[in-house]
Amino acid sequence: MENTSQSSRRSFIKKALGTALAATSAPAIVAGLDANVIELPEKKIKQQYGSNDNINIAVIGMGIMGFNNLATSVLVPGVKLVAVCDLYTGRLERAKEIYGKEIFTTKNYQEILDRKDVDAVLICTSDNWHDRISIDAMNKGKHVYCEKPMVHKLEQGAEVIATQKRTGKVFQVGSQGVSSIVTEKARELFEQKIIGDLVLVETWNDRQGGNGAWQYSIPTDANEGTVDWDRFQGSAPKVAYDPVRFFRWRNYQDYGTGIAGDLFVHLFSSLHTVTSSKGPTKIYGTGGLRFWKDGRDVPDIITSIHDYPATEKHSAFNLQMRVNFADGGGGGQLLRLVGTDGVITLGYGNVKVKRSKTPNAPGYGGWDSFDTFSSAQQKEYEKWYKEKFPQAKPVMVEPDLEFSAPKGYDQNMDHHLNFYAGIRQGKSIKEDALFGMRACGPALATNKSIFEKRIINWDPENAKFI
Repeated sequence: MENTSQSSRRSFIKKALGTALAATSAPAIVAGLDANVIELPEKKIKQQYGSNDNINIAVIGMGIMGFNNLATSVLVPGVKLVAVCDLYTGRLERAKEIYGKEIFTTKNYQEILDRKDVDAVLICTSDNWHDRISIDAMNKGKHVYCEKPMVHKLEQGAEVIATQKRTGKVFQVGSQGVSSIVTEKARELFEQKIIGDLVLVETWNDRQGGNGAWQYSIPTDANEGTVDWDRFQGSAPKVAYDPVRFFRWRNYQDYGTGIAGDLFVHLFSSLHTVTSSKGPTKIYGTGGLRFWKDGRDVPDIITSIHDYPATEKHSAFNLQMRVNFADGGGGGQLLRLVGTDGVITLGYGNVKVKRSKTPNAPGYGGWDSFDTFSSAQQKEYEKWYKEKFPQAKPVMVEPDLEFSAPKGYDQNMDHHLNFYAGIRQGKSIKEDALFGMRACGPALATNKSIFEKRIINWDPENAKFI
């Protein structure tokens, strides 16, 4: 027969594991418990499809994320690449080297949308093209996987949301963390009120080095003959051809959205998934260009504060967010939810729970004014305290928990599986256009706050700037 403490310990773990691990064999749970780390189960890919049942895809924008998303998508059963679009000749050549000479290539995305054999497109262009291509694609009957941020400007979100609703096409934004088994576990734990009432969230994604600060390589054959510079600029202010602006577009407001649009939006997406929040109501950001003074016109460090109102899903809380591209500590990322009774810490591949339940009485003694009272008053106060708080309990510390993704786990694959399940089976999309704008909006509003030096009011329900 088990002793009482061991029985209570197992009961606590069983509740914390939730339904996702309820089917796991008891010995495996106990083994995980003894090691203090519990491995989360992965989704299994079982379904296979014949060549006549493929989802034919095309990629528009074959930069880093274009190749990365494509490499993931083609591993999904029943997905076939038929065409790619990019504005640099070298990337079209590279696509053919990897995926075969038979694929169709073009520098004009409209030629992709006109193809009858394309069912879905992955939009991985510079930010200034996200809304326009997404809208055009859905109007042409294509399903859309659009890289974050969903739009380049705050006022562009409404039309993307309306187009998805009107056309009924599957639309998913590419913040992979929303589909992660680690994020899902954090959500389960949060909904169990394992940390009490949420009061504060701290999150950051810091980097060190040139690649982390978007100083990407520029090919030696880049010129006005190999790069379609005019098409790239789109509706942006027209400037002379500049390969730096083309290959490092994230560093320029004309084409990108800087740190906030590129990285804050990931943090917002994961936070909103865990808490079921729709977003903040007030946003204040500050930052500057501290180190990477290479011609860019966006900050390389941003900090921001966001006010989240109480909802049916969570209490009111404050969010502190930071990204630093000159982190001498080597960088790192974290999402930390601080509650009245504990803390959930969400890393890239794990989620940890540390619990210290707040006592139900204020206590006295220690670093307190109690010792400054006269001896007679101390005795009188102790008598009063015990009558006032007869059920007073001290701080209660519970065992720490850690849940970890399996070695080699890829949240990007789960995100793509969700996208194609939406197309094939009509499954709901976690990061549709409205969700995407609720994450993208506060990020872009942070930029607005920085550049305009003021607090921004935001409508999280309708995902609109006030």
